[in-house]
Amino acid sequence: MDAAALRDDLARLAAERGAAAFGVADLAPLLALEPALLDRVGPGFVTAAVAAVRLQSAVLDTVTDRPSILYFHHYRQANVRLDEMAWSLAERIRAAGGRALPVPASQILARDPMRGHLSHKLLGRAAGLGYLGRSTLLVHPRFGAQLRLVSVLTDLALPPDAPAGGDCGACRACIAACPAGAIRERREDFDLEACFRKLTEFSRLPFIGQHVCGVCVKACGGAPPPEEP
Repeated sequence: MDAAALRDDLARLAAERGAAAFGVADLAPLLALEPALLDRVGPGFVTAAVAAVRLQSAVLDTVTDRPSILYFHHYRQANVRLDEMAWSLAERIRAAGGRALPVPASQILARDPMRGHLSHKLLGRAAGLGYLGRSTLLVHPRFGAQLRLVSVLTDLALPPDAPAGGDCGACRACIAACPAGAIRERREDFDLEACFRKLTEFSRLPFIGQHVCGVCVKACGGAPPPEEP
């Protein structure tokens, strides 16, 4: 199977496993901008398959100014589903003769600041799935930020997608909704410390016990409105 056929096969497999979006990121230009991107997973990878599942709107409806118990469970189950999907994609790549590393959807390596193995959001943008919004979340053109992501790194040169463009335009829904006041006009001014403090507060809620929120995810449900004249 050639690289293009394998890429199409991976896209079909992801869709069969419930992916709402799929793309392939070329790591070379991304590493030029973010040299430390793969420091916690190791070298030798040239592309990444990135898949996303869409969160259920009825579950997000239960989120107010804090995470609900239903949202917490849904968040965890979405991560389980993504990890199983990544396993399947990695197995398909390995069967085609490639090396594949499924990166956990949500495995925290450090808490202050919060860090995982790598940024699925950056890979998602590079794979054409969306842009990074004011909230620093990946914003898909149809689904907004109401997605969870997973990535599989490989040493095979899969045909990449073009990186996504776009921005939030006139939409500021996440700024108004953020219970931590962490989201600003410019993504670069996002207050990570304020966000983490609020997540720590939420982690102490009964039956939550984890750093989750969901408020800005709920607020960002699709394409932004056009710029005001």
